[in-house]
Amino acid sequence: MLAAWERAAGSSAGSRPAEPAPPALSSPPAADPRPRGRCGGARRSAGGAARRRGLAAAAAAAASGGWRRAAMGTAAVHLLLLLGLLHAGPGGEGRKGWRRRGPAARERGGEAAAESFPLDFTAVEGNMDSFMAQVKSLAQSLYPCSAQALPHDLRLHLLHNASVTCNDGSPAGYYLKESKGSRRWLLFLEGGWYCFNRENCDTRYDTMRRLMSSREWPATRVGTGILSSQPEENPHWWNANMVFIPYCSSDVWSGASSKSEKNEYAFMGALIIQEVIKELVGKGLSTAKVLLLAGSSAGGTGVLLNVDRVAEQLEEMGYQGIQVRGLADSGWFLDNKQYRRTDCIDTITCAPTEAIRRGIRYWNGIVPERCKLQFKEGEEWNCFFGYKIYPTLRCPVFVVQWLFDEAQLTVDNVHLTGQPVQEGQWLYIQNLGRELRNTLKDVTASFAPACLSHEIITRNHWTDIQVKGTSLPRALHCWDRSLHESNKNGKAPLKGCPIHLIDSCPWPHCNPSCPTIRDQFTGQEMNVIQFLMHMGFDVQKMAQQQGLEPSKLLGMLSSGN
Repeated sequence: MLAAWERAAGSSAGSRPAEPAPPALSSPPAADPRPRGRCGGARRSAGGAARRRGLAAAAAAAASGGWRRAAMGTAAVHLLLLLGLLHAGPGGEGRKGWRRRGPAARERGGEAAAESFPLDFTAVEGNMDSFMAQVKSLAQSLYPCSAQALPHDLRLHLLHNASVTCNDGSPAGYYLKESKGSRRWLLFLEGGWYCFNRENCDTRYDTMRRLMSSREWPATRVGTGILSSQPEENPHWWNANMVFIPYCSSDVWSGASSKSEKNEYAFMGALIIQEVIKELVGKGLSTAKVLLLAGSSAGGTGVLLNVDRVAEQLEEMGYQGIQVRGLADSGWFLDNKQYRRTDCIDTITCAPTEAIRRGIRYWNGIVPERCKLQFKEGEEWNCFFGYKIYPTLRCPVFVVQWLFDEAQLTVDNVHLTGQPVQEGQWLYIQNLGRELRNTLKDVTASFAPACLSHEIITRNHWTDIQVKGTSLPRALHCWDRSLHESNKNGKAPLKGCPIHLIDSCPWPHCNPSCPTIRDQFTGQEMNVIQFLMHMGFDVQKMAQQQGLEPSKLLGMLSSGN
């Protein structure tokens, strides 16, 4: 990890991998019956509210639509103005095509709430900042209360089955934000390392209790990144049904053992996912078209371990029509040799292979049967490593992985303290990038920037990172389209819509879109050349190795080539 730098996004790096930054927390405001101008008036008509909600949805949809910039500009804004005029037609009635009343409402004279049909436009192409500003300004002027009217919070639901618990025996649960009318569901598995014996689990409970207990979970969370309800932050999945499943089992989502007199802690990660699926079926998942199981860090590995099991569970429940897919972020670890071998004392010093060997026994961990059959009895730990389990998976999975993952470097005992690295460390870091790149060459859908970082899909800057000119949301959109087209008529991946994106440059942060790094002592941002030199990068020597002039190498680094 970086101990001497801080990310521009505000997260500081320490001697151990940063825990996933939890989404900002908020509590619902207390109910207040008093009118508050245009936003709080109790006398607004149902038709007026529907009209304004429809217009807000139209503006948001237009902001996330797939029109090209050349055709957008004035024409699109005129279209929104026209929609506004149509919604503000005679008598205050909105257009019938936007909302439909159910039969029960007609029987009661049409006074019941109208049924909503959120629009589902796909990701925009290119830079949309200017157009987005125009659309947001227009939407706010036409309906200034839209931001308050749309529910963005994910609300906590503790599992009804009290026997499926967190480590300490408190009930497991999930956060849900429903999107009525949408048939897409996104389930996110939180990350946060693991523990593999009584001693380091006790330490984890003392220092990171929220990752082992639900007793202090807040009532709501606000989704960020791919869990955001804002189309400018989440252009393709903003109106899906969102589910955030907190990590409180410390077992990489693999455990199946309950707390008992013999076991001080429960490890039920795999069972928690199954129980959440059962409850969501009663909340609308039964009518889903697509379920995307996503996760970061330990949650990303959890996706690889559980995506097929979720598909099988839904099939057994009679929901064969739901397309189950996986999105694994920063969970594609390597079982490589450490830079400097150390004793297996805790999760930081223990080699990944040894930690998982011990953990799978302690957790009573389970792995997919198809992967298990590839290895001898007692070697099921191999299935925790992405490049070994991926070929056995039936469900399509999109892999997002930094080529120089901070968590991988930490367990490999490469600790970047801000001091210049030794030549051996530098060569090890470069080789790590090559090894990881090689494991992804046969992965159909992947996004691997040459950056030194960890986790991305729930960061609010996730739209900024690009590989070969394509952003991650755009790549996910292309993947979604390619799966739709292949299911439809067996076509090959769409031209001009790449889904296999791996940086080829060999050094950390040689991609100019990587998250910005700051010098912790000065607070100054560092460009890629300053960062590499700060780490002890020898321009003369590296240029000689590459057969280049030093000036040309510096130019390539500056441009990200």
